[in-house]
Amino acid sequence: MPKGRQVADIINLLPDNIANQIAAGEVIQRPASAVKELLENAVDAGATEIQLFIKDAGKELVQVIDNGSGMSDTDARMCFERHATSKIQTIDDLFHIRTMGFRGEALASIAAVAQVELKSRKHNEELGTFIEIDNSVVKRQEPCQTAPGTSIAMKNLFFNVPARRNFLKSNAAEMRHIVDEFIRVALAFPHLQFSLNSNGQEMFHLEKGSLKQRIVNILGQHYNSKLVTVKESTDYMNVSGFVGKPDTAKKTRGDQFFFVNNRFIKSGYLNHAVMSAFSEMIPSENFPLYVLFIDLDPAHVDINVHPTKQEIKFDDEKILYAFVQAAVKHALAQFNVTPALDFELDPGIQSLDALTQPFTDQKKVQSANTSIYRSFTQANQAHMIDHSGSNSNLRNWKDLYGPVEKPLEMEAPSSTASVIDERWQEAATDQKVPVQVHQQYILSQIKSGYILIDQRAAHERILYERYQRALSEKPIATQQSLFPQTLELLPADAVVISEMLPDLQALGYDLEPFGMHTFVVRGTPADIQTGNEQASIEGLLEQFKHFSTELKLNRRENLVRSMARNNAIPVGKPLGTREMQNIIDELFACATPNVSPGGRFTFISFKLNDLERMFDRGA
Repeated sequence: MPKGRQVADIINLLPDNIANQIAAGEVIQRPASAVKELLENAVDAGATEIQLFIKDAGKELVQVIDNGSGMSDTDARMCFERHATSKIQTIDDLFHIRTMGFRGEALASIAAVAQVELKSRKHNEELGTFIEIDNSVVKRQEPCQTAPGTSIAMKNLFFNVPARRNFLKSNAAEMRHIVDEFIRVALAFPHLQFSLNSNGQEMFHLEKGSLKQRIVNILGQHYNSKLVTVKESTDYMNVSGFVGKPDTAKKTRGDQFFFVNNRFIKSGYLNHAVMSAFSEMIPSENFPLYVLFIDLDPAHVDINVHPTKQEIKFDDEKILYAFVQAAVKHALAQFNVTPALDFELDPGIQSLDALTQPFTDQKKVQSANTSIYRSFTQANQAHMIDHSGSNSNLRNWKDLYGPVEKPLEMEAPSSTASVIDERWQEAATDQKVPVQVHQQYILSQIKSGYILIDQRAAHERILYERYQRALSEKPIATQQSLFPQTLELLPADAVVISEMLPDLQALGYDLEPFGMHTFVVRGTPADIQTGNEQASIEGLLEQFKHFSTELKLNRRENLVRSMARNNAIPVGKPLGTREMQNIIDELFACATPNVSPGGRFTFISFKLNDLERMFDRGA
């Protein structure tokens, strides 16, 4: 550098308004972020009634009204300053926090990216305070008449940061996030009254009550008899709450809630502890319902490892894992939730009189007089089997090695047995007739050998491409219902369906909103079995939420994959010859016939010369 040359300073302090907007990005990422902060502040203010009002999915308005302690004139002004808080006096307080909203910059961040109006009055004062803030600047502060407690209205989020506003999702997507945050806070505090009003309609009205009542009111009345109490205590920690019985498990993670010291958290580690407790009761791809509260000394928890405080760190995770797993296992065992019969046992067997009717004295006498009873109870008689009698099935033991499966369409009453036999012999001589294997696979001959088709994966691929065409080219025909059904959904699920309505119409569903969280089902795709409309939509909804959680697909791709997965032929369904041939023909007419939408092989080919080598035909 030449001697005497001066270099200008390049590091400057940012103006407060820009610094506030940058800080706001850590706290207020979307309307739901503001909802979380405002609800938690209301809880910490000692409110017993909390109202949330939303307009335009929070983009136009997020307002929380509570009947809590209220604020003085000075506190009302100070709460919008960065790092202002009533909950931390010393550095030690930071590690012993049991309240919810302690981030000093929460209200300051909201004021930096929105227009804010605050009204607050302490219960022992006659007048309250009104403050209007625009882009972190106080425009007005004056006394006002208002009810005891606090009302904070956040208007026009990101009005001064257009680029941030453009990154917000659709109203339905943003509303889902708002409902999620509302539910988490409402579950954590069942002794408080909560309500949620969106665009003038009340979505939730939750009265004070027990945790079980709150779970049922939020997640649905069908859980009322399906909840198992979890309650274990030690000197180190306590676990309490509820888990759902195994038959309530779903393919989605939407009904899993962990709270540590009443704060909602996300923990894959603790979720695994619960899953392992259910490991022998539900399929591995399903998720049980749980609402579990862990209470322990805040000194054992670090809640500042993530800006949203939803991911936290424990000083001894192994103890926590073992305790949660044991608590859930103990609860399930105590309430006899373990299955009494094998899940794979044929339903027809489960309904037999031998299992469902009492074993009376008369039946005991009748059983004792049978030859098979004597064979197994009298000394030296176990090897003796009675071959007499015209009803002995052992005479036809060779039949056990005959064909065990025939196409479904060939089955008929005994009076047409001769016709069936002729058709079966005719099919057997035609080498190209496909054969179903274990009601899961289709075996079909090709010139070079044969192929083995996974019937479910193949049908998924067929439906996936059919639904893709329906959205881009020709909509699927709708089968109108003679008696339209009313479908009542949970509020969060109703938001999901509302978002998908135009695409569902193209895919053959005729749904119409009908009041709060309710839809009228006037028609379904033509290939949906009549009378199965509600189950079809509920299954589609569950699959959609599952893919949303696992794959992060865009909405249309998610919907098409969900439809294909939900409507595909299940494993274990018998297929007739024509049905199998249709699957083969349609599969190989697909643009990508070799894999399912999820990437599984739809078929495997076996060459004839490979078979010859396996059987050592060359020798």
